[in-house]
Amino acid sequence: MRAARRFWILAAVFIAGLALGPQEYAGPPQSGTAVETKDEPYVVEYYYKAKWGHAEEFLTLFKKNHYPVLKKEMEMGRILRVSMAAPRLHTTEDGRWDYRVTIVFKSAAVANDNFDTEALLRQLYPDQESYKKEEQRRFEILDGHWDVPVKDVALDKR
Repeated sequence: MRAARRFWILAAVFIAGLALGPQEYAGPPQSGTAVETKDEPYVVEYYYKAKWGHAEEFLTLFKKNHYPVLKKEMEMGRILRVSMAAPRLHTTEDGRWDYRVTIVFKSAAVANDNFDTEALLRQLYPDQESYKKEEQRRFEILDGHWDVPVKDVALDKR
């Protein structure tokens, strides 16, 4: 009985380790091909779910404090495109999101290179105290936020 219990515990730990362990994976290919090239664009969708009644405040703060940073990164060539969408109709609360920001990075390497934005933030926002308070507020009014790397699926290929 004890040996069987130990076996199942070790099996659970092993499976959890496989699921949660570090992965050398930069993301799925964007073109539907089997092999990703380093220069291929890399797309991530960022979903934001604001607390009820705060979606417009979130949007105002996003446009004021985060969108200019993304535009600077576009000027630098790190990001190819940024777009935002909102659902036209409602859904269930568990599936609800208010805004989806889609960022097309130059490549998976660029998207995952831990780019340091501190100098950029100091340049764009000399009043760092106000900037930090507003950014804190932007995240305080969120109920949820998640990031989804996406890929194109080639429907006409096998």
